Amino acid sequence: MAEIEKLQRETGIVLDPERIPRHVAIIMDGNGRWATGQGLPRIMGHARGYETVREIVRASGELGLQALTLYTFSTENWRRPKDETDAIMSLIEQATINELPELMENQVRLRCSGRFSELPASLQKALTDSMAATANNTGLILNLAINYGGRQELLDAVREATRRIIEGKIKPEDITEEYFSGLLYTAGLPDPDLLIRTAGEMRVSNFLLWQIAYAEIRVTPTFWPDFTKKDLMLAIADYQKRVRKFGAVIP
Repeated sequence: MAEIEKLQRETGIVLDPERIPRHVAIIMDGNGRWATGQGLPRIMGHARGYETVREIVRASGELGLQALTLYTFSTENWRRPKDETDAIMSLIEQATINELPELMENQVRLRCSGRFSELPASLQKALTDSMAATANNTGLILNLAINYGGRQELLDAVREATRRIIEGKIKPEDITEEYFSGLLYTAGLPDPDLLIRTAGEMRVSNFLLWQIAYAEIRVTPTFWPDFTKKDLMLAIADYQKRVRKFGAVIP
């Protein structure tokens, strides 16, 4: 409560602490365009975006979010020039190593969603080590969607369900929505209440296709490197004004 009050004093935005979303997911878009606009190489935009990640993770913990999922690198991002993808992988690896002490200090638990085994070996090790070190932390769950694609996630879940049926472990009728959710990369996390996309693009870009079925969506024109904790709080304030009906009729 004290941390929320502090953020409210800093930003002038008043939030209802009883209606803070449990899980916020963010499509962090606009790093390259930010850099181009500054006359800088694209990788400098990703480096500046990393600083934004640090600020938003801190603010999310202070606000009492249960989970924060960041679209860190999509399966489609491999189509970018190799020097850019190599630089991004290196940046993520170094950030994972550098941020471990702060994750521990703030009780943040790290997890990853995506085709983990296809990442560079050194990055896999850095992430695995950090996930193991933070496994017993009790604060914010920071979920990095890395080498992630929503369609690929659904295919992987279907394949796993099919294997279990063939092996006689389950029957087709055992596959309920709840059971299927447990086969996804995000198993154990609540579905996102709020999806934020920066840089103004009006699409979900193959992100959490199952999980965002009833998420509230906010799109901001702000490029990710310029996104601040005030922008996060504005998004949550907007979320708190909405009536979430989940298909029902609200009297």
